[in-house]
Amino acid sequence: MSLQAILFDFDGTLVDSEVLHYQSWMQVLAPWNIHYDELSFCDEFSGVPSLQAADILNQRHGLNRQPEALTEQKNRLFVDVAATLSPKLMPFAKEILAQASKQFTLALVTGSTRAEALPVLAHYQLDKLFQYIVCKDDVANAKPHPEPYSKALTHLSLTASQALAIEDTQTGLASATSAGLKTIVVPNHHSKQQDLSKATYQVQNLQAAWQQIQQLI
Repeated sequence: MSLQAILFDFDGTLVDSEVLHYQSWMQVLAPWNIHYDELSFCDEFSGVPSLQAADILNQRHGLNRQPEALTEQKNRLFVDVAATLSPKLMPFAKEILAQASKQFTLALVTGSTRAEALPVLAHYQLDKLFQYIVCKDDVANAKPHPEPYSKALTHLSLTASQALAIEDTQTGLASATSAGLKTIVVPNHHSKQQDLSKATYQVQNLQAAWQQIQQLI
């Protein structure tokens, strides 16, 4: 395997941002007096694109709102929440990114918007480590469609066999595998019950992911 690039997911892989998404959605649902406990909501919607989550919530609770409008409101609220409460990095994230950037080209491929992802990356001074960043704003079809990963590969002038994706959810895994990439999945607390059987490798944390990569080169 001639590995030249590592393509990282963002939410749940590098950053523990589920609580911010949860808090944002609870603010959206508050006018209808709808509330979920954090664990059950994050277990259900971890890795689910915001538009899809909006459609599910809209139909389930009869909100009579366009899913696009709910999604736009949630995304705006996420930026506000993140400005006051920066999400924590996942274990070993900063160390692994620093090490990986010395050996490989790094790209970020995320289902978050630029307004959601870039301030968090800048806060932790991680933005400069990525040669290319693909956000939801940059594609017509977000994950689980392969377009985000295919776009990153095209920009980096690489074939799928020259790169590896690191993901945490079934949605991200579907996107990466559909783009032809080998994958390492690092399940988080909310995604560990999802079907991750299509992953090339499944490990417990980012440190173990890095050890797996070292065995491949």
